[in-house]
Amino acid sequence: MSLRILGLEPFFGGSHRAFLEGWIAGSRHRWTLLSLPPHHWKWRMRHCALTFARQTEELLRDGEGPWDLVFATDMVDLAQFRGLAPPPVGTLPAVAYFHENQLTYPVRREEPRDLHFAFTNFSTALAAREVWFNSEFHRETFMAALAELFRRLPEPRPSAQLEELHGRARIFPQGIEPFPLREPRRPGPLHLLWAARWEHDKNPADLFAALERVEERGVEFRLSVLGERYREIPQALQQGRERFRQRIDHWGFLPGKEDYRRALLAADVFLSTAVHEFFGVSAAEALAAGTFPLLPRRLAYPELLAALPPDLAARHLYDGTPGDLAFRIEALAGDLAAEGRMPDPDPLRQASQRFLWPHLRPRLDDALEAVRG
Repeated sequence: MSLRILGLEPFFGGSHRAFLEGWIAGSRHRWTLLSLPPHHWKWRMRHCALTFARQTEELLRDGEGPWDLVFATDMVDLAQFRGLAPPPVGTLPAVAYFHENQLTYPVRREEPRDLHFAFTNFSTALAAREVWFNSEFHRETFMAALAELFRRLPEPRPSAQLEELHGRARIFPQGIEPFPLREPRRPGPLHLLWAARWEHDKNPADLFAALERVEERGVEFRLSVLGERYREIPQALQQGRERFRQRIDHWGFLPGKEDYRRALLAADVFLSTAVHEFFGVSAAEALAAGTFPLLPRRLAYPELLAALPPDLAARHLYDGTPGDLAFRIEALAGDLAAEGRMPDPDPLRQASQRFLWPHLRPRLDDALEAVRG
């Protein structure tokens, strides 16, 4: 069955954009996508319901529609949209997809958390027939944080509605594109790659603390540090660039998707030191590329490796400290020097299959049909 889907995305950039473009490109459903530019996120959350409702009215006047279902992401105030949209649209079944939420998303140290945005997430979830999260970790931490918030609120508390959500929540990961097979490795030292937003929640300080220990032990390595930078760059990144400048192959943002994919395929090891991650797109892409991941045993990372046998998964999960990360890097460098090659990447590629669009896209399409009934 082919449905007509009205998609709502008020922050059409980054992983939000990649998710919808990757899905829609091969979906058997027909999509009308309403989107807004990816900046001023607070204002996007405030006005997008009104803006999208007005745009929907215009589409209906122009002969677009009717639609079978609404698909909205977490920045949409779905309850408000359903109240403002024309009746044929406001009564449609809806799915809400949570890339992140504003209750457990890290705030800048100088900013208090605005709980109004968190409550908008809650009302959006209630207004949807199903609520999809990108990881089990995300769902459980969001639900637990809501329960804790409600305990602090005066009566009446919406605890019964929170119980409802548990029964309507499902897990669908972020989709990624397949990678080609890796070229034969060229001789040279271990090539480490760290790729994340240049913000404090990605914890670059632990990266460089680990690398200092690795260097002190006389281990040779090359380093690439990639990611989107912002006006305020964590001091650890500034100091790390100076400290390891003789070892750096690439530093900074790669604007082209293919440039980034080539960088992943060229690296031996993908490193994460994050203290916050709802899913971990870069780590999932590292699996698909066959780049050996070293990930902290926390957040959503154990889920990413769930398809690996436990003994293999354990090789990729360090205890979250710079000391253990340094130990794992040193061991890999020693194995590479002794054997002249990295471990077989095929198990990693196989473990990533469930994230690849050719596998995930039909599951998402089927799930929308089930919601529509």
